Parts: sequence; C-alpha cells; structure tokens
Amino acid sequence: MKSNIPTIAIAALAAPLLINAITPEGMLAAPRRGVAQANPSADFAIYTNTNYSFEDQEATTVWQQIDLKSGAFSTWSTDSNITEVVFVGPTNTSILYINSTNEAGDGGISLYTADATRLSDAKLAASLPAPFSGLKAVATTSGDIHFLLNTLAYPNGTAYNEELAETPASTARIYTDIYVRHWDTYLTPQRYAVFGGTLKRGNGTYSLAGELTNYVTGKCNATCAESPVQPFGGSGDYDISPDGSQVLYLTKNIDLPLANFTSSQIYWVPFSGGVNDSIPINPIGATPGAEGASASPTFSKDGSKIAYFQMNGIYYESDRNIIYVANADPNNLNVMRVAGDWDRSPDVLAWSNDGSVLYVAAPDLGRERVFPVPVDAAADYKPRNITNEGLPAGMQVLANGQVLISDSKIWSSRDIYTVNSEGNVTNVYFQANLVDEELAGLGPEDVSEFYFSSNSTEIDLQSWIIYPANFSADKTYPLAFLVHGGPQGAFYNSWSTRWNYKVWADQGYVVIAPNPTASTGWGQNLTDAVAAHWGDYPYWDLVYAWDYVNENLPYVDTSRGISAGASFGGYMNNWFQGHEMGRRFKALVTHDGVTNSLADYATEELWFINHDEGGIFTSPNETSTYYRWNPILFYENWATPHFVVHNDLDYRLPVSEGIMLFNMLQVKGVPSKFLNFPDENHWVLNRENSRVWHREIFKWINYYSGLSNATSPY
Repeated sequence: MKSNIPTIAIAALAAPLLINAITPEGMLAAPRRGVAQANPSADFAIYTNTNYSFEDQEATTVWQQIDLKSGAFSTWSTDSNITEVVFVGPTNTSILYINSTNEAGDGGISLYTADATRLSDAKLAASLPAPFSGLKAVATTSGDIHFLLNTLAYPNGTAYNEELAETPASTARIYTDIYVRHWDTYLTPQRYAVFGGTLKRGNGTYSLAGELTNYVTGKCNATCAESPVQPFGGSGDYDISPDGSQVLYLTKNIDLPLANFTSSQIYWVPFSGGVNDSIPINPIGATPGAEGASASPTFSKDGSKIAYFQMNGIYYESDRNIIYVANADPNNLNVMRVAGDWDRSPDVLAWSNDGSVLYVAAPDLGRERVFPVPVDAAADYKPRNITNEGLPAGMQVLANGQVLISDSKIWSSRDIYTVNSEGNVTNVYFQANLVDEELAGLGPEDVSEFYFSSNSTEIDLQSWIIYPANFSADKTYPLAFLVHGGPQGAFYNSWSTRWNYKVWADQGYVVIAPNPTASTGWGQNLTDAVAAHWGDYPYWDLVYAWDYVNENLPYVDTSRGISAGASFGGYMNNWFQGHEMGRRFKALVTHDGVTNSLADYATEELWFINHDEGGIFTSPNETSTYYRWNPILFYENWATPHFVVHNDLDYRLPVSEGIMLFNMLQVKGVPSKFLNFPDENHWVLNRENSRVWHREIFKWINYYSGLSNATSPY
C-alpha cells in the first residue's frame, strides 16, 4: 500500500492555522452561485447568486456581473423574477430573458428582450400560458429570433399548466405498464416536450409570430417520447442550430418499455417542422454497438456538425459514454466514433470555435477534469486534461478560444476562471472561499488523499482525507467514515450542500471518503465490477481502507469512529451492521438505503436492479444475489447504534425500507432513531429540513464518538 499526500497538505499539518469551523447553518446559508455566462464578445459574464436567511426563512436571488477584462464585480440585476438569460440579438449585449410570471398571472411566463447594459428599457416580447423553462435562442439572418423552451404537455401536444388544469372528480391512477412512478413523481399522461417559437423583429421590438411548435408529443410505440428526459433532464437534452433552421432533441427509445431499458435516441427536425418530420439520427443498429443512453446533442458553432455521447449497454445507466460526431444532415450523417477506446466517461461537452476540437468534462481520479479532444481523434487517442482539481458545473468556449470554467471544490462552493487549450489558467476571477464569510479559511490544505490496495482489484484504490478546522497532526480525532451512493458514482473533489465533507469534519472528525469498487473515474472495469457483487467487492475495499487508516494515520482515532452513507452508502451501512465491520464503529447512519434486497423490485428503474443484481428477480435461493447480499440475513449480529433517515417521496427506495430497518433495530433492542421528511425525495433539498437533518445526525454521532458532552443521543 502506498500513500499519496500532496506537499501542500503536509505543510498544513506542520503549521496549522486558527480558522473558524464551517457549520451546517453556514454552509446552507452561504451564497449558491450559478454558472458564469459570458456575452458573445467575452467582455463580461453574468450569473445568479442566491442567499438564504434562516431568520426570515427565505431565499433571495440576485444576478451578478464580472468584467472579464478588469475582473471587477458588480450587481447586474436584483430582479428575482429573471430566471434565465440568453445572449441573442443584433449586438453583443442584446439578450432575451425569462420572467417567471406573465401579465395574466396564470402560472405562465414572459419573454423580454433588452440590452444587458440597460435592463430598465426591457420590452415584452411574448406572454406564454405555461411554466416554460430551458431557454435556448439564436438570431436568424432576417433578424428574427428562433427559440426553444420545454414544459409538460398534454397528449394532444398543448402545453400543460397546473394552475389552469381542471381538477378531476376522482384521484384514481390506473396503469397498464410497470413504470408507475419515477424518482419522486407518479407518472401522468402529461410528458415533457420541446417547443419552438419565433419572435418577429420590427421597429426595434420583437413579438411572437404564430403558435409554438411541439416537436415531441405524439411519437409513441411501446412508450411515448419525452424531452427533456426526466427526472434530471434539462436544456442539455436539446439544441438549436446557430442559424435557427434545425433542432435536436433527446428522448427515451419509444420502441422499448421505459422501466426496462436505458436506450435513448436523438431526433433531428427542421425548426419549421413538427413531430412527423423528426428523424432519429442514432437509431439502434445504425452505429455498431451504440444502443444505450444518449446525452448532450450539440451543434457545432457553424452548424455543420453534431456531437453527442452514447453508451453501448442497453440495460445499464452507468456504462461508458463514448463521443460521437456526425454531419448535421440526416441524409448524410457519416457518424464517427471519437477517441473510442478512451477509458473515461465524459458527461459535458462544448465545441471549439473552429469546430476542430471538443472540450469534454469526465470523471478522472476523484476529480472531474476538462479534456480537449480533436474531432478526428483515433480510437487509441489519449486526451490530456487542462483542468485538475474540482468539478465543473459549466464551461463555455469564449470568442478568444479560452474556456470559461465554473466549478466547485471541497473547499470552495464556486470558482470561476479561464484556461487555455494548453492547460494554463489565464484568469482567476472568483473563489468563494476567499469571499464568503461562511467559507472563510477553507482551502486546499484542508484536503489530502491516499491510495490503498485491496483484494478485489489489481489497481490501487483512492480515498479522500478531509481535516477539521485547526487540525494538528499531534492530536487525535475520531473517524468519520463516509460511503458514497450509486454505487456507480464517486466522492469527487467538489462542493456539496447535501453531504459536505468539510461540515462533517468540522464537527471534530477526520473524514475518510473512499472510492471503492463501482467508483467512476478509474476506468470502466472498476465501475462494472460491482454488478452482482454489492456485498463483497466494495465491502472488502472499505475494510481495507479502514485498515489503512488504522495502520497509517496516527491522528485518526478509529476506536471512536462512526460510519455514514446514503443510497448505496446506506445499503453498505446496513451491510456493515450485520458484519465484522459494523463492530468497528460506535454508530452508523443510513440515509435512504436498501434494508431488504428481496424487495428491490419496489423501485422504478428496473434496468438498474436487473443489471446490478445480475438478472431479473426469480424465486430467491442461496445462489441469487437478491438473497445472498440481503442485509437482513445477518440480523442476529445487529448491535451498533444506528440512525435511520428515509423520506416519503423517495420512490427509488420506498420509505418502507427505512421503517423496516428502524422497526427491526427497535425490536432487537439496538439503540436507534428514525428521521422522516414527508416532502423530500431521495435527497434532502429544503434548507430548513437539511438543517434538522444535520442537527439530528450530528447529535447522534457526536454522542457515540464522544465529541459531545450530551447525556443522551436523543
């Protein structure tokens, strides 16, 4: 086993600084900034900045501006009704924006045109009677603006507005297929659709010409088309060509049942066309091996090419994304696989100005790094990263060819900077940890990493170390051992407002956040290896990670350690509970985790369970992974105090899993506590709920680790 502790971290251990610990309230109230969006000439960029007041129980959003020449900051707008902005129009400062209300006050939105330097002169261009979002827009040669938006639509193609919809006499839901609900929503006849419209220019103003066109609704077979794909799809699921003549959109494959397959297709349609004019550009069989999920259809800046990602596996949401480039002509697509053997799975892309390079972001060794990839890259091409630490929330190729990055890191909720194609940082405009009072003192010295070996894989595995405020290597701190979800996911060098490593560390712990088997960013083999091995490979890896810490980090007191995790991390803590690893901790925390794997078919995305359990559910026996990796088989060993969180709107892992876990712990006499949020899904997103989540969990773990003076964990 080997250690890989950066010099900066070693220096920090030798000379600790007195800084303030970040609290849950500080993290939750701290500004949350959007992605910096530059105007076409790259003179300035704008982004949203949202603050929360626990005193007022209210969030407030303003828009800020960065002068990209001088680096100066200013307030661009305090109008919280402005929700989205697109630079489009006759000048470099012309914009089109969404106002979250309309004149009718009926739940719709308005579109306004303006000069970004004179918002007070904004002019109403259109009032739309539904809550549209996801604005994309381009100017045509005539001076008109072609735009795209999305919203829910009725089966007849018209936009759905909940405020205007009739309330049925009965609340009955009837289904004839197995995709009953998804994430936190029961499926209804309404589906999301991409709509296109034209703003006609005349006398310096714009007005809506004709009706909006629905490009999606009505394409049905085994299922009906929907774009953006829910629950996490957005404007990245569709695009409009630079001249406004063509549209791309992504939808699940309508020839296959939704709950059983991950396959999705990208459709091309002329802007002036409709549903019947849509042509799939990547149907199954068109590109050998490419049958799985698609992502990020994007026109080149001259409109001649299309780039997108696609997976091979038709039953697997975590297969490797492969880059494809095609002609923007459905009659002559000439689809090309780009750097096809690259063992990374990119998930964000942007075209260079001349169309010769794609900038893609991909998980890589615990980070999400940006890589330039030539569009003609051969299969064996190995891209070189131009960013290192952090996880990009967005990137934009500027007029000068540099890339504007908005990212986050464990120590900073938002950094904004530019980097050139050689990987040189040319300007650093913003670092939240140097600006926000709540983040004061945070820095890269708070973080380190190590690599360790395990018996499950030939490659060494990585783990993050996050130090508490005022850390000293001459002292000891109890261990907070975190297990990530997925399981196909990773602990990245990124900021989180849900599981923030530094907030946990600043309770007084050294946080260890390992990336075991299933983690993304170390090659597809490591990610794939977890299938049918939930209870052994990642478990062994986590045991070896704990062993490494126990043997090599004298400042970590493993005898006072706690373990916590959500989703797969919750499952693993349930698995710990019944195994030797569970006895190594003073307390466990399970957030929305599997308790009884025989109940896995109560989920929604059956492709996920079928893949990870090694097949469809059959009568359980000792050879079945549904049976073999079931935490309740080891109930007789349960003994460690256990905190349980499970939310009512979690349809991925129904709340009965958490109630079952709590009931079984209580009956066995194991100290336990149950926290439930009726209005949260697989995550806890409401700040007031998150405050309670942190308070209750920390009360529990701090008692059992000895960090608090409380007489009870309750």
